[in-house]
Amino acid sequence: MIRTRFAPSPTGALHIGGLRTALYSFALAKHDKGEFILRIEDTDIKREVEGSKERIKEILKLFGMDWDGYFVQSDRAREGIYKKAAEALVEAGHAFYCDCKPRNAKEEGYSKELRDPCRDAKKKEGAIKLMVPDGEHVGFRDFVLDKEVTWETSTVADTTLLKSDGFPTYHLAVVVDDHDMDITHVLRGHDWMPSTPVHLLVYKCLGYEKPEIGHLTDILDPEGGKLSKRKGSTSVDGLLKEGYLPEAVLNFIMLLGWAPKDNRELFSLEEFVKAFDHKGFQKSNPVFNKEKLDWFNGEYIRQKSDPELLEAFKPFIPEGADAEKVKKVIPLIKDRIKTLADFKTMAGFLFEVKTVDPTQFGENHKIHLQKAAQAIAGSSDLMKVVEENKFKTGDFFMDLRIAIAGSRVTPPITDSIAILGKEETLARLKKFTD
Repeated sequence: MIRTRFAPSPTGALHIGGLRTALYSFALAKHDKGEFILRIEDTDIKREVEGSKERIKEILKLFGMDWDGYFVQSDRAREGIYKKAAEALVEAGHAFYCDCKPRNAKEEGYSKELRDPCRDAKKKEGAIKLMVPDGEHVGFRDFVLDKEVTWETSTVADTTLLKSDGFPTYHLAVVVDDHDMDITHVLRGHDWMPSTPVHLLVYKCLGYEKPEIGHLTDILDPEGGKLSKRKGSTSVDGLLKEGYLPEAVLNFIMLLGWAPKDNRELFSLEEFVKAFDHKGFQKSNPVFNKEKLDWFNGEYIRQKSDPELLEAFKPFIPEGADAEKVKKVIPLIKDRIKTLADFKTMAGFLFEVKTVDPTQFGENHKIHLQKAAQAIAGSSDLMKVVEENKFKTGDFFMDLRIAIAGSRVTPPITDSIAILGKEETLARLKKFTD
């Protein structure tokens, strides 16, 4: 049975690259009715951000990725699981104690040399480091890249496995955990490739069978280079706050590194799992294309019913907005917006008076607005006003939009006036007709 895992660190907002790893791991397992494990890698206590563990679980549930097992590394560390494995490596001559003074807490057991000066010192305490053998080769077949990857051990440093406080480094914990949790396939970011030879040696030294390992492509920034985790819009929460629907975000990242056989673009999670084939992983790095994400989001907005959108819009509508008025607005804007946050841009004027920039008006705006006000007061047809006065249709309605909405972009203006109401509409026009 295929058994995969998603193993995030609770050190901040979940990046879309992390969500993509979770998605591909979930699909790889579930396509063959396997199991998907969530493991929180929280042994770097000083960098942990409060609330991150719970938020990771909330996000996975929001995106429909329920897990079949849940583990927290710090709990396992307190049980002595990693310490036992590290001491077994020392006993077998594959590791050694190092009490070198670190430059900082992160570099416990630090040494500039690939071969640590403590490796032959037979010390009895300190951090435990892997004794990397010389003159050997380690390698594996990357099932994403579909190629053999090898290293000479002379290029691999003696690496800290267990810190003196009893907490493991990533290099020990990931191997012990994947073995204990029966993980068969590991998907991880390409930036972890340099650590792979250390892990392969730990697997070998502990007598463990290594899982299938695959390294995913890097998601590139349109401006060049790898997509930075520091950009708010590349965190999952950042995208949700910008008004992107979970379905759209998920569909977007599905295709950031994987391609279906039939060039299909729209997938639900269930459809993606059914269609998933690891041979569809792409070798070239994808670019984070915000325009494509906007397209996906627009598609999913239009698929939703008005009652569903009423619920989705709640974080983006003005506080205290009349729900009945919002219901009337939704059919006017759902085909015109890219994100849920566009509600405020497109229709916010219906709920609060916007500042009007008078330089946006045309040269005939005063007569346009006077005639419009007269027609609205008398419940007359605005197109009749245009025809009778031989106004230019576009200029007339643009001045009306600017006066009422403070913007050149609005839902259909006659429908907007009907929602806004005669009294409020005339009050706004009066500012520019007196």
